[in-house]
Amino acid sequence: MPISIRHILVMAAVVLAASALGGCGTINEKLAGGVGDVIPAWAGGLPADAPPRPGTAKYDEFMKERERKRLMPASERGDDAKPAPAPASRDPAR
Repeated sequence: MPISIRHILVMAAVVLAASALGGCGTINEKLAGGVGDVIPAWAGGLPADAPPRPGTAKYDEFMKERERKRLMPASERGDDAKPAPAPASRDPAR
């Protein structure tokens, strides 16, 4: 069976599609971490009180401060370590 130009074009299209699909996976993996930082919180991005990403200098400082607060007695930690009060439930039947 002779190889026709049609077979070569189909194989080239399949190879091109497969390599493009594989490239999308690696690009998205690298972009996802950076894009999530620039999306505003109202649009589904990180909230303002989110901890820094691992591997950064701010993350190391954050973990040291967290460990320091963990070792402190509860009475000396301050108001930021207290749990927030549970919101009062509203009963629509009343």
